[in-house]
Amino acid sequence: MKRVLSVASEAVPLVKTGGLADVVGALPEALAGQGWEMRVMLPAYRGVLDRLAATTVVWSDPDLFGGPAEVHLGKVGTMEVMALNAPHLYDRAGGPYSDLHGDFGDNAERFAALCWAAAAVAREGAEDWRPDVLHAHDWQGALAPAYLRYAGASLPSLITIHNMAFQGRVGADKMGALRLPREAFHRDGYEFWGDISTLKAGLTTADAITTVSPRYAEELMRGEYGQGLEGVIAARAGVVVGILNGIDDRVWNPETDPECLSFSATNISGKSKNRKALQAEFQLEKKIDGPLVILVSRLTAQKGIDLLPPAVEELVARGGALALLGSGDSWAEDLVRGLAARFPGRVGVRIGYDESLSHRMFAGADAVLVPSRFEPCGLTQLYGLRYGCLPLVSAVGGLADTVIGASPASLAGQAATGVVFHPVDALALRQGMRQLCDLHADRRIWTAMMKRAMKSDLGWSRSAARYAALYERLLAQ
Repeated sequence: MKRVLSVASEAVPLVKTGGLADVVGALPEALAGQGWEMRVMLPAYRGVLDRLAATTVVWSDPDLFGGPAEVHLGKVGTMEVMALNAPHLYDRAGGPYSDLHGDFGDNAERFAALCWAAAAVAREGAEDWRPDVLHAHDWQGALAPAYLRYAGASLPSLITIHNMAFQGRVGADKMGALRLPREAFHRDGYEFWGDISTLKAGLTTADAITTVSPRYAEELMRGEYGQGLEGVIAARAGVVVGILNGIDDRVWNPETDPECLSFSATNISGKSKNRKALQAEFQLEKKIDGPLVILVSRLTAQKGIDLLPPAVEELVARGGALALLGSGDSWAEDLVRGLAARFPGRVGVRIGYDESLSHRMFAGADAVLVPSRFEPCGLTQLYGLRYGCLPLVSAVGGLADTVIGASPASLAGQAATGVVFHPVDALALRQGMRQLCDLHADRRIWTAMMKRAMKSDLGWSRSAARYAALYERLLAQ
């Protein structure tokens, strides 16, 4: 089997703050079926080594950005993990990026160290293992292809953009600390408005760039989505590829999910029982004739949380209800709490995140709301499709690529799987909610859409084949 080293800051099941972890954790097994052996290198945050089986040290450095470091090779499930154990960088309380007091002040160095170790393993190998391709993810992994290029290595590399909004931007005074060559600090290198952008370093040095949906690849060449790096993406358009994310359809499976009563596209009777349980869990009224809608999200402006009030008014007026799970900006948390206070029994809110609860929400709800201003791919709408929880989404990024909006043509052709609204503003979202309620009122159409959504191909096999084909092309260059 050919070999690929995946470099990321998080991976399920070891550490997760968002969708990045799901993708990184799912790819190794999906690619094995395509003839590729993938190892994942990530930091050995506190507790990570304890969760790995049969670890051995396969690489070491006596001074990796301020202290000794070792790469421990081990396994979690079927995934082979190369955990970078550098206590001076990663043995800290809190999450992977911050503690209760805010972001760690040395995140640039922490993830530069990860990339330095990955590039060293890619060049020199670790014991008897050396990758054929290096695959970096987001700004945290972006310096790995850059270090390869700056060292003159010929190993092919690619970088996946999961969210362009996060760019690893730090002051130019960090150049020496990050071991970056001064001669590459220019417009076509890693310089970004006088600062360093570690993401830009990867975008300008990797042999290929992927995004997590085809639509997002196109959007990133526009100023409203490119976050200042649209020129870099446009200049490298010939090597930019959009590959949709998938989901683990064994974990997200309403027939076997331990969090809910079983149901399927051929037997949806369990859905109504899960709905009643969800109403009770969120202390909603027992009689809800309209759609029971959920929102499972970070509560930020990117996710369109500020657009909610008119749409929720429409939903409640049409006899529906909303159950919301999420956390984020204080203004957004206050906004959704205000909706719950305004519509008691019709809007229920849980601040925080609970993976088990999210499964019960998808199992019990009629629809899931994803009103993002931009969305590189999105997994929420995919979970919704899998559970017959029809998505109401904005026409951006992966949302537009995965949900077939209920237009006259798609309904006539029996293809619709949700509601898509555009532009991304409060009026369009309210209109989308009105359409959702109209569709829900027609049980024949709604049931057909629900069953169709549940039959969608949402797993990783198709996307893994596209990644494998891209790796092969890189090797052939």
